Amino acid sequence: MISLRTLFLISSVSTFCFSGPLVASDQVPGAPQTKPILIRGATLHPVSRKSIVRGSILFDSGRIVAIGKKVDVPDGAVVIEAEGKHVYPGLIESYTDLGLREISAVDATADHTEFGSKNPNVRSWVAVNPDSELIPVARAGGVLLAHVAPAGPFVQGQSAVMQLDGWTANDMKLLAPAGLCVHWSSMHPSEKDEAKAAEKQDEKWQEFDAWIERAKRYAKREPHAVATDLRLESLQRVINREVPLIVSADRQAAIESAVLYAMKQNLRLIIYGGFDATSCSKLLKQHDVAVIIAGTHRLPLRRDDPYDAAYTLPERLRKAGVRFAIAGEGPGYPDGAANVRNLTYHAACAIAYGLPSDVALRSITLSPAEILGVSDRTGSLEVGKDATIIITDDPWYEPQTNVEQAYIQGRKVDLTSKHTMLSEKYKKKYRQGKTEVEQ
Repeated sequence: MISLRTLFLISSVSTFCFSGPLVASDQVPGAPQTKPILIRGATLHPVSRKSIVRGSILFDSGRIVAIGKKVDVPDGAVVIEAEGKHVYPGLIESYTDLGLREISAVDATADHTEFGSKNPNVRSWVAVNPDSELIPVARAGGVLLAHVAPAGPFVQGQSAVMQLDGWTANDMKLLAPAGLCVHWSSMHPSEKDEAKAAEKQDEKWQEFDAWIERAKRYAKREPHAVATDLRLESLQRVINREVPLIVSADRQAAIESAVLYAMKQNLRLIIYGGFDATSCSKLLKQHDVAVIIAGTHRLPLRRDDPYDAAYTLPERLRKAGVRFAIAGEGPGYPDGAANVRNLTYHAACAIAYGLPSDVALRSITLSPAEILGVSDRTGSLEVGKDATIIITDDPWYEPQTNVEQAYIQGRKVDLTSKHTMLSEKYKKKYRQGKTEVEQ
């Protein structure tokens, strides 16, 4: 006779084993490339140079080996006739919590914020869920890489550039760490009492200064003389300028203070947000500080800001000579990870407000690759780079454009998603309903 305890264990194991498909995507990661693949007759958009009309691109073993008007077909190659199509490098989401958050209203599916306010040792890539339903949706929109960053009230943790295909988070990792994320705006508390605000600001500055100084002393310690401190260990790459400090800052005072602090401590710096970046563009340009714009689909920061301030920000930064990339809806948005698929709309909005289309394309491909330190691998169609590319039926900025094929390091990836499966389901449902009515 089976005991109640045994029945309970069987029930628990069954629930664990069979509940997975209900919360995970069914897409199988792409298989490694085994034959050369030639895409022929398409309009190629290398980004790093002018477009090639009716060109060809050849990739093998996951790398681009030839691109141009005429490319020889090697023996055994798979030839894709793509006349009338467009070929682009895979789009890059510059700042997101994709893979760390599934459903914002369900805490159990969100792993984007660690407890506490100072977590430089947090590594975002180890928590990325490769089976997230949101990853195939982003992929279907042409986004093949994402800079995944943790959230938090102060020192948030380390970010990573992830490829959006793979069995495990380790398979997906392209660069880790990519930077240390800090919510710099928390250094500038908004208090009506100016004296109180200044006091809180001084406290934050002293606190952060103390962390940096402790990390510098820790680096000079005698081996085995001091117990290992993971938080101070994680700051070493920042102090040594191996990875940048990526600070969230929108207001002019926060941006300027972040730049001045980075120069004082000799740190590499990237600004995320940057709503007021044009107000301090000379400072940013002087110190070659890049800006990751936190989307164009957002409201003005102040009551008296122009209604289109966010829409025109990319063009204003371009005119000012400040390097920038355009991100979609990042961790600060209620449903940021779910809307990575809208990245092209953010960049296209900037085109409508003055940004040249070639610069807009660069802002979601090569510019983020350069800013995040992966431009030797991706971001443009060049010989020697990863074959991370998309094929579309129309130009990328058109609302009706569909991504027809996608490859990550030469692996053909599945473009079905929960959205496409639901679409097919209800098309079939209403076709059957119509047939039944006609009968």
